Amino acid sequence: MLKVHHLNNSRSQRVLWLLEELGVPHEVVRYQRDRATMRAPAALQKIHPLGKSPVIESEEGQIIAETGAIIEFLIERYDSGRSLVPPPDTQERRDWTYWLHYAEGSAMPLLLLKLVFMRMPHGVPFFIRPLVKKIAATAQAKVTDPQLATHMLYWADALRQGNGWFAGKAFSAADIMMSFPLEAAASRIGLGEGHGPIKDFLERIHARPAYQRALVTGGPYELLK
Repeated sequence: MLKVHHLNNSRSQRVLWLLEELGVPHEVVRYQRDRATMRAPAALQKIHPLGKSPVIESEEGQIIAETGAIIEFLIERYDSGRSLVPPPDTQERRDWTYWLHYAEGSAMPLLLLKLVFMRMPHGVPFFIRPLVKKIAATAQAKVTDPQLATHMLYWADALRQGNGWFAGKAFSAADIMMSFPLEAAASRIGLGEGHGPIKDFLERIHARPAYQRALVTGGPYELLK
């Protein structure tokens, strides 16, 4: 049986969701973050040298890491007419590939940097905390937040043009991949004017039965902030 090495409150929640959408039987091995550092436990390094999640083990024992690579592997092996990937050589397929890579290549680095700045004051001695807090706030105001504002309007426009989805007029694995950046942005920045399509998107995916089943198998899910 396929095995998912799942870290709480992490990108691996998307893998569990995709497997539920595909109806693929799987075993979930749970790992918990360190409450002080929020880092993954060392036990994950026994599975993959980088000690990160998600990581899956195929039925043949092959170790596959990186969410995008895992999604492509699962779609290629298990999609079988479920239409979570558009047909080849179509604009929808090109959009699908774009968003699959954009999610981790362009969106998440900014959101991770935002998280680092948000948490920075909590990791320093109290007597320099006000200074660090000011530096972190300035960095967010001048570096991360303006760029994230641009990206969020870009997402909203893409959803508006795509009838509420990222790759064509129907739900696909690209939407699963993009769910994490949108959820992280909603948690760390908030949704305001111009973000209506993002809010609608999140409401629709959260209502999907497969998404809800994945929450049960993955355990409590709350994005870091």
